[in-house]
Amino acid sequence: MGLAFGLLWLFTGFLQGVHGQGVYAPPSVRIVHSGQACNVEEERYSERVYTIREGETLELQCLVTGHPRPQIRWTKTAGGASDRAGDGSVENDTLKIDKISRHQGGRYYCKADNGLGSPAIRSIRVDVYYLDDPIITVHQSVGESKEQFYFERTVFLRCVANSNPPVHYTWRRGRELLTQGSDSGVEIYEPFFTQGETKILKLKNLRPQDYADYTCISSVRNVCGIRDKSAHFILSNKTAPPAIKLLLDDPLVVNHGETITLVCVASGGDPPPSLQWVRPGGEELPKRSIVKAGTLTIPGVTIDEGGPYTCVATNNVGNPAKKTANLLVRGLRKGRFWITPDPYHNDDNIQIGREVKISCQVEATPPEELQFSWLKNGRPLRSSERMVITHTDTEVSPGTTNLDIIDLKFTDFGTYTCVASLRNGGSPEISIDVNISSTTVPPELTVPRGRSHLIAQEGDTVDLQCLVSGKPKPIILWSRVEESAAAAAAGAALMPDGSAQIESYDGVLRIANVTRDMSGTYRCQTSQYNGFNVKPREALITLVVQFPPVVEPVFTEIRQALGRAFSLTCRLLRAHPARLLRYEWKLGSRLLTMGQFSDQRDDTTYQVKALNREGYGEYTCDITNEAGAGRCTFLVTGKAYPPEFYYDTYSALWQNRPRVYGFKLQWTQMEPSAVDRILAYRLGFRQMSQTRWWEQEIPMEGNIQKGELLTYNLTELIKPESYLVRLTPITRFGEGDSTERVITYSAPVNPHLREFQCGFEDEALCLFSQDKTDVFDWTRHSAATRDTKYTPNTGPSSDHNGSKQGFYMYIETSRPRLEGDKARLLSPTFNMNTKSSASSVSNSPTYCFAFYYHMYGKHIGALNVFLRQKGQTVTDTSVWSLTGNQGDRWRQAKVNIHPTAAFQMVIEGVRGSGIEGDIAIDDVTIEEGECKDPPPINLRSLAPPSSPHIWQLCVTLSLALIGRQR
Repeated sequence: MGLAFGLLWLFTGFLQGVHGQGVYAPPSVRIVHSGQACNVEEERYSERVYTIREGETLELQCLVTGHPRPQIRWTKTAGGASDRAGDGSVENDTLKIDKISRHQGGRYYCKADNGLGSPAIRSIRVDVYYLDDPIITVHQSVGESKEQFYFERTVFLRCVANSNPPVHYTWRRGRELLTQGSDSGVEIYEPFFTQGETKILKLKNLRPQDYADYTCISSVRNVCGIRDKSAHFILSNKTAPPAIKLLLDDPLVVNHGETITLVCVASGGDPPPSLQWVRPGGEELPKRSIVKAGTLTIPGVTIDEGGPYTCVATNNVGNPAKKTANLLVRGLRKGRFWITPDPYHNDDNIQIGREVKISCQVEATPPEELQFSWLKNGRPLRSSERMVITHTDTEVSPGTTNLDIIDLKFTDFGTYTCVASLRNGGSPEISIDVNISSTTVPPELTVPRGRSHLIAQEGDTVDLQCLVSGKPKPIILWSRVEESAAAAAAGAALMPDGSAQIESYDGVLRIANVTRDMSGTYRCQTSQYNGFNVKPREALITLVVQFPPVVEPVFTEIRQALGRAFSLTCRLLRAHPARLLRYEWKLGSRLLTMGQFSDQRDDTTYQVKALNREGYGEYTCDITNEAGAGRCTFLVTGKAYPPEFYYDTYSALWQNRPRVYGFKLQWTQMEPSAVDRILAYRLGFRQMSQTRWWEQEIPMEGNIQKGELLTYNLTELIKPESYLVRLTPITRFGEGDSTERVITYSAPVNPHLREFQCGFEDEALCLFSQDKTDVFDWTRHSAATRDTKYTPNTGPSSDHNGSKQGFYMYIETSRPRLEGDKARLLSPTFNMNTKSSASSVSNSPTYCFAFYYHMYGKHIGALNVFLRQKGQTVTDTSVWSLTGNQGDRWRQAKVNIHPTAAFQMVIEGVRGSGIEGDIAIDDVTIEEGECKDPPPINLRSLAPPSSPHIWQLCVTLSLALIGRQR
């Protein structure tokens, strides 16, 4: 009794595994290359290094397995820091970079994730090889001896070329190869600090024969086909560093709009130096500039284009020569004034008998040409004892002039004008009028009644207003006030336009389309410019921006079967004001429930006890305050989730028919139990080159289990066309979400890759062949075409996948077959993986040979598998064997093989003692690497098999054991 229940428990556990995960598997990743690689090396710790020449095309492909189909993402790092510049990430299985540059070298990662287990990550290091043209620079030194009778002149020729891998240098003098020690007057060395990137040729105590043509040859030894490059330099007794001079005044002062020309000429240097003009800090020359040799012309020069311009001369001898010219464009900018009441009294008012100072400030270029004059009521004003006019140093910018009126009298009231101009003209004058009268009073600043605390809603236009009085009326500066010590320490808050402060001439700050981030306290204050130079007046205005509730989730799709219970929850994140919040649930336009939030709750939930057809639709929850409403939307539907195509299979099924091919379409159903039972699938397919769709329905019987692999054979596809396939699940609710994939035809090839698979669906048998030395042949059949009336109690009723239309191979043991007759099926010849092959068996690669077999009938003979190796002689080695009746079911066999040469697999069927002895095989695979335990899978036939299910066999076996014990 215990044995029976033990077996029943064991089979129950097996079925749970079958109906649970099924073919769902975490991702695995392998990176292959198909671009223009120079070399791919395997380094320690299995690091792959891919070398490529600069300018070629990098193409890396991320091959993934796993179900559901993993999402692929490429990223790149260089060194220890992430390098995103110019590369970013690519969400595609193929990473392609045309004309790769040296900066795009680094480590590339392929990450595959399908939500099962940990993401799979593989990387490959891309090394970009290049060699730039070498550059020879010459440096000379002259050392005077102690006796002062002669001078020793030493010349250094330095050769530099950027490269990867490190460059190798060779020096020649004329046609003579120079090496260390070949000439006592020549020394060749690599300075340590250059890390091998430069090679220096030192000519000691220069001799007549040292005046010659020198060639530096840089080489990376033809790596990646990169050829050697060379540079030449002719050393003579005239060789000298560059010298230049400027043919212009410094500084060069010009008027706005003039055309200016800067001329730089070489005054020395051999070979003749090249000249160029640059601006400091790498700033570009004006766009209208015309450069010809050492002449720079700028038409219509502007004030902003003034500044230093540098002429640089280089001839690779010594250091570059540099000379700078300063260009000054005459102009006046930023005129402003302020009034200072008597500085000796605390009173800010202007009073008769007191002192008043009027200050005027202007920016000028050049500053020394700035000159000021003063007018009173339009007449020139000269400095006197009571009217003291002073100016700041003319070389200080901005320039300032002051008019001190001492012992103010009534007759001093009037309009004072400050006039700024340039001594030599070239720019219009700037005039600033300042009125001094009995009405001239310092400013006062107030906020209109009821406007110090403003409440607005998001999207409104808000006017913040400060009333300013006084004459002259000053400029108002608006800024924000930090409301916390931490924020104040971090720096001033920015205004809505991103600036620190905003000027206003009418005292109004207008904020359009106000947002919640603009809430806070704003300060308005008087500016000292264009007004009184007194302590600033200021006022504060608080702005409160109300906004509707922010809720989550904004949108959620919920899939439910009829009769199920479920709940919907809408959560409040933030709102202002956060009081008197109300909620309202609706289904479409129909009100379901409503209420008000308590202070302790921040969410509301609506429950459905049993879903009916009227319960499908769009549920909304509106949470409202004074500013508006935030909405959670839930779409409750009975639509089935999309199918998940199974990609971990081979593409086209091989067929030797001239125009057609077949394809085994496999998929699982995402969350099949979430909605009502799937009744059928609508299959649509079309040629990629056409627009017409062909559709048919695939009926389903019974419930689909999660992870259950569904199979359908597509036939009569036209070679070599590709097809777009669409699969749509159908429930009593209607059509669910569709999934599409592309089917691509692959022509048969000699199978020498890492993987091989054959399901015998094509008449060419995947290049399997019959052994001509055996007694009879294996037969290709499907259950739909095989005649079983003579031997009804033997052989399979469907292929391994449960399909009556699917094909398999079997031996027919009816007459005239005799006991012991053998049929041999030979696989294609597989070439060894040459990279990992070795002469010894212990180091030979391992392959996993797997197949499914069906051995049902009371006269079953034997099924044998041999490894046939083709060395100097052909040898057959037995690797697997089984005899006798194994029941009416498909089983899988797996065996590790260790070939040392090109090999074939021989599958031998032996006829038993009678006609009920048919043996069948299906789905033969060969994969590189050791065999792994197969995942529990449940393969469903889309045409229901007539054979009993495994659970029926388990129950039958259990009941039989129980009856026997009784």
